[in-house]
Amino acid sequence: MFPPISNLNHTGSNNFFLLAGPCVIEDDKMAFPIAEKILSITDKLQIPFIFKASYKKANRSRLDSFTGIGDEKALKILRRVSEMFGIPVVTDIHTAEEAVMAAEYVDVLQIPAFLCRQTELLIAAGKTGKVINIKKGQFLSGASMRFAADKVVSTGNNKVMLTERGNMFGYGDLVIDYRNIPAMQQTGFPVILDITHSLQQPNQTSGVTGGRPDLIETVAKAGVATGVDGLFLETHPNPAVAKSDGANMLKLDLLEGMLERLVKIRNSL
Repeated sequence: MFPPISNLNHTGSNNFFLLAGPCVIEDDKMAFPIAEKILSITDKLQIPFIFKASYKKANRSRLDSFTGIGDEKALKILRRVSEMFGIPVVTDIHTAEEAVMAAEYVDVLQIPAFLCRQTELLIAAGKTGKVINIKKGQFLSGASMRFAADKVVSTGNNKVMLTERGNMFGYGDLVIDYRNIPAMQQTGFPVILDITHSLQQPNQTSGVTGGRPDLIETVAKAGVATGVDGLFLETHPNPAVAKSDGANMLKLDLLEGMLERLVKIRNSL
């Protein structure tokens, strides 16, 4: 199961941990084979694994973009994944009300990057007692994320993780400043690198976000070499037909080989 939060920081873990899964719950069945495949790989490589999927997508470019199959239905699927495979699960939340609702089904509540300054949301999430993963805003420095963490800690909940996911570079690209990783580690909380979202190319004229999946392994290698505590990535058996973020997801068949190479880098540090 999910190691205690104290064992996930940069001084307490021999290996990085992994948050991975599809962008969103697309139907009744797709989550289970993906979770099973990732678990078989991470068990072999001794990588602590948290299954990731959004129960709904609130932040979409176009009105006609897929948002989900229904909140309760998707959350129940996440809980079944956790129970079936004995693994923790993480999902995004967007409002204080969602924090309370999702906490009944998942182990980790994730604060989207564009909401990382929302005080009411952070406090509501903290009050659930769940592990809270706060993604760094595309407009913030790593050092400034201590204030977001403080809001959660003010509730008496110190189970916080911080995630780097790039900074906006013009209107349609993101860049990663790897200095943000040690800067956020100064808080004492585990720090995660969101590989696939850092490779998004948002605000395309088509209204569909693009990406650079060809750079996923490059970014991941750099993150591990920098000493990041955890990795986050979205993966799908066929990203071309994924209903969200297909342009920057890793094809599931490529995951094992990449993780094997990343573990070698970690072990060489």
